[in-house]
Amino acid sequence: MLFRSATPNDTTRWRANSMFTKEPVTIEWLKSLTKDDVLYDVGANIGIYSIFAAKVAGARVYAFEPESQNYAVLNKNIMLNQVGNLVNAFCLALSDEAKVTQLHLSSFDYGGSCHSVDEKLDFKHQPMTPTFSQGAISNRIDAMIVAGLPAPTHIKLDVDGFEPKVIAGARGALRNVKSLIIEINQNLPDHMELVKFLTDNGYTFDPEQVAAAERKDGAFKGVAEYVFRRN
Repeated sequence: MLFRSATPNDTTRWRANSMFTKEPVTIEWLKSLTKDDVLYDVGANIGIYSIFAAKVAGARVYAFEPESQNYAVLNKNIMLNQVGNLVNAFCLALSDEAKVTQLHLSSFDYGGSCHSVDEKLDFKHQPMTPTFSQGAISNRIDAMIVAGLPAPTHIKLDVDGFEPKVIAGARGALRNVKSLIIEINQNLPDHMELVKFLTDNGYTFDPEQVAAAERKDGAFKGVAEYVFRRN
């Protein structure tokens, strides 16, 4: 199957070229979706995985990406792949409250990551000096459903350290969520508390899958994708 991606710089080109190798567990998880599923892609960046879910699984996708340049490329990629009937993108940060705030950027570049909503903290929860801070609006997943979005059956969550806040705003939605894939930083206590919260609420994960996904060195050592499935 042909996938197309706008590549205005080296970072977006790398994201497109590493689609099947950067996070193989994410690709395998997305393959398990069906045309009856609703996926929330939280922290969609330029939409590589949103488009995969639509084109391969036929799932309906709601992609959330608050960074201005990523959001522009995300929409262009939706158009290039002709999946506008399945993928809707929102320039919105999902968190634990509805708020007019700022998105603090680690870099002002297409395909960039490690940005932070509201707080000037990096993915390790350490103070960061943003390259640029843009206006942003945050909301809760539960509030988005009340406002009219279909409830998700699956959630992909990768927001560089702020994952617990997103789940805190999705307590109601979790009643209908069959599975989640979440980037967990195992060095952070609040991330491990999130793992406990989900397992206490009926989800399981495979420790062997996590061990295989865990980064063993570099800046992201200890970070891994966890696939949570409801019993």
